[in-house]
Amino acid sequence: MMSTWQSLAESLVRERYRPLVAYAYLLTSHMGDAEDAVQDAIVATFTRRARFANTAQAEAYVRRAIASKVIDERRSRSRRTARETRFEFPWELEGHDGPVALHVDVATALAELSPRVRACIALRFMADHSTAQTAHALGLSEGAVKRYVSDGVARLARTLGTVVTNDESVEVQAHGGMR
Repeated sequence: MMSTWQSLAESLVRERYRPLVAYAYLLTSHMGDAEDAVQDAIVATFTRRARFANTAQAEAYVRRAIASKVIDERRSRSRRTARETRFEFPWELEGHDGPVALHVDVATALAELSPRVRACIALRFMADHSTAQTAHALGLSEGAVKRYVSDGVARLARTLGTVVTNDESVEVQAHGGMR
């Protein structure tokens, strides 16, 4: 007979493995590292036989473990070697433009962010978490998440050349009404 934690672990892997790897990929910029991070986080989570009421709780815990692992690994790597960002592409890019080029630009820009900022951006915009959910998932205050997201969005905008200038902005005027 299978214990509750084992069935929950199997359910998590069966139902949420791909989204967890996608999340980890946004943090690592490397598919192999992303898969390793997810597997390590799942093993660490369920080796302790933590008690979760459902798959959603287990997934939230695993996401936090992924972010922590990636951040810790990045810190230790940067201590050992000069800081460098690596990004590997599994396909040939010469001659591509449009969606492929945009994907490469965004992926490269994300890889330039610090791991914690990247984690906040990934949860807020790619996983569609609220500020409160992101803060809870990463063990941060909501204010810290807002700051990391603001800094990350500003850096991405500069890197990708998507900063709105005054010529493109439109002034909004309120004409009374209810809030």
